[in-house]
Amino acid sequence: MTANPALVAPSAKFSDYFELTKPRLSLLSMLTALAAYAAARPEFSTAKLIFVALGTSLAAGGVAVLNQWLESDTDSQMKRTADRPIPTGKVATGSAFVLGGLMCVGALFILFSRVNYLCAGVALLTMIAYLGWYTPAKRWSRWSTEIGAIAGALPPLIGWTAAEGRVSELGWIFFGILFFWQIPHFMAIAWTHRRDYSAVHFPMLPVRNEKGGFVAAWSLANTLGLLVVSLLPWALGFATAWSGAVALAGGAGFVACAVLFLRAEGRDVAARRLFHCSIAYLPLVLGALVADRIVNF
Repeated sequence: MTANPALVAPSAKFSDYFELTKPRLSLLSMLTALAAYAAARPEFSTAKLIFVALGTSLAAGGVAVLNQWLESDTDSQMKRTADRPIPTGKVATGSAFVLGGLMCVGALFILFSRVNYLCAGVALLTMIAYLGWYTPAKRWSRWSTEIGAIAGALPPLIGWTAAEGRVSELGWIFFGILFFWQIPHFMAIAWTHRRDYSAVHFPMLPVRNEKGGFVAAWSLANTLGLLVVSLLPWALGFATAWSGAVALAGGAGFVACAVLFLRAEGRDVAARRLFHCSIAYLPLVLGALVADRIVNF
């Protein structure tokens, strides 16, 4: 009897396994968790900070690995994902499953035993929302991006609950900023790669709205929502006017990029500009808010 090649571990390199963890996205999750943790201004603890960073990193990386394990069939059919470790055969599906599972279990153990149970609970909720809701929704729902944005906005709450043991108003504002930020960010990506998503029959908005007018309008609506939410820390007295000014300037620039995306002519170029604007926005606005909280409160 011949062994199933999908279950036979090939000669994978460390770099192949590392690539499976989507290090850039995992780093983003860790940094947003640490940003919220710092903004909550807990009593400083080097050990706790390390455990929050390690637990969040393992959770994000483990979810990324399991997501690719679940989507290896569609990844192999899309140009932008066909060279990932599983579709190329560099990492066996069984190995990916074990790696992702161990990382998620390790994350929950660290956060539960070394931080607090609520922090671990939010991490578990993130895993369930991403793998059990968002990943399958990509195959059947137009709202998959918004569902994914909920899962992607949870890491700051891991940091916030680690610091406070609860989620107070500013913690929910962090959640709101990440939620609204993700919609234009991923709409820009999905529009750029809409033919790939269409090839595997993902019913995402950029696939269903072929001309892109509603994609652009929805992106603009969410950048406006982001602008409003980003000003709440200043409006509610959780931050000073200077970080509010940074949020206003950054939000205005993001809105301007979304407005350019509305034009049918040059929409592909505008999508890439909107994507790069989203990349610049998040560290600018969150960095200013965290610095303001540390220095002035």
